[in-house]
Amino acid sequence: MSRTKQTSEFEIVVGGEPYVWRLHRQPGWSSEAAERHGMAIVVRHQEGKREALVEFPPGPQPRYGAPLLKPSRIAPTLIANAIASAIAAGWDPLSRGKTVAIVVDETGA
Repeated sequence: MSRTKQTSEFEIVVGGEPYVWRLHRQPGWSSEAAERHGMAIVVRHQEGKREALVEFPPGPQPRYGAPLLKPSRIAPTLIANAIASAIAAGWDPLSRGKTVAIVVDETGA
């Protein structure tokens, strides 16, 4: 019997609007070169379908054997800042279209 991968979605309210987000990518090493990439989250408005992929910088290298990042441990203020930055960068969560990729700093701004 095969197992299905479960994606955990979390709700957050930013600017009085309800959003849903999930962890898209764990921070780690890139397969292309000897570079690291940061975590990435996918956000959408609860009533919309257009998503934004918000990418964070890699940050410090984790120690060997460190546990994986758990989405429930990510600070809600970091997610709220990232959503506000995505909207300020031109993402319209209630419009139609392709997923928008946005790069933010370590504070989500």
